Amino acid sequence: MNFKAFFFTAALATASLISAQEGKKMGPPEGNALVGDTYGAVVTTPESKAISVEKLSKKLKKDNKKVENVAITGKVTDVCDKKGCWLTIETEDQSKFFVKMKDYGFFVPTALKGKNVVLEGTAERKVISVDEQKHYAEDAKKSAQEIAAITKPQEEIRFFADGIKVVK
Repeated sequence: MNFKAFFFTAALATASLISAQEGKKMGPPEGNALVGDTYGAVVTTPESKAISVEKLSKKLKKDNKKVENVAITGKVTDVCDKKGCWLTIETEDQSKFFVKMKDYGFFVPTALKGKNVVLEGTAERKVISVDEQKHYAEDAKKSAQEIAAITKPQEEIRFFADGIKVVK
């Protein structure tokens, strides 16, 4: 094979690979979210040692709106359908809070919906802008009416997960 033919073949192969990658649907990772499955860093806190959201909320008020190296437990009620890059957790008192993956470093499968998990990471109380709330509502495939009803910033607990482990 001569020099020009080699480079032409290499360029054609590269273009084909790029085209194939662009055509691939990027979505949440595959998986069944079985008990014991871990996403992100290894979770070492047993479910019995994770704190309640009520205790977390008190710690957030006491520690200037941020608590690091905390473990909490709850039921996953929603997962980002586009990438698996966020989820919502419902706790024992039926309150919900939003979870993002630390540094966008890992994603979770949509099969995590309905599962009980232990999360380790950092929690903070944060004011969420109208635009950000609408963005996440669109990701969650809320109706146009539900999205239009978002008109005020909202203070909420945000959790940045280092790791998530399925416990039930």
